[in-house]
Amino acid sequence: MIKLSHPDLTQHPPRSVRVRLGGYAHLPRLLDKARAVIAGKGGEFKYHCPLDRHFFAFTGISHVKMLAAIKRAKSDTEMLAWVNRHTKRLPHETAAWSAWLEQHGPGGADGHTWIAETLGKIAPDRTDVRSFADLLDLDDYVSYGGKA
Repeated sequence: MIKLSHPDLTQHPPRSVRVRLGGYAHLPRLLDKARAVIAGKGGEFKYHCPLDRHFFAFTGISHVKMLAAIKRAKSDTEMLAWVNRHTKRLPHETAAWSAWLEQHGPGGADGHTWIAETLGKIAPDRTDVRSFADLLDLDDYVSYGGKA
């Protein structure tokens, strides 16, 4: 049984980048990773990875302060209220940022190389993977037993 209050990411992946909480894409995934890391069950997942840093840059929230809040908070609802108290972003800004994040791709040559190498290992015949969200969803699926 999956225990979402203390996820064990050695047994199942975090929620998708596309899942939203209060309009924020990636926030549920970030919370899953942080809770798992706090519980010592993060596996290969890292808190404050490059995608997490996009969230922190957009909201202006410190990753250290957020991790401390996650340690105290018990629910997604509590964390959303905390995020909303600590950012000045308006709903339309959050919607635009979330749409951008879902489509955000590799950018420069290093990012393209990383995506190509990762895709080559897990699903070399897939031609529909365009964004980091696409790749993370596919990688999560394959890493936990799915067939690409």
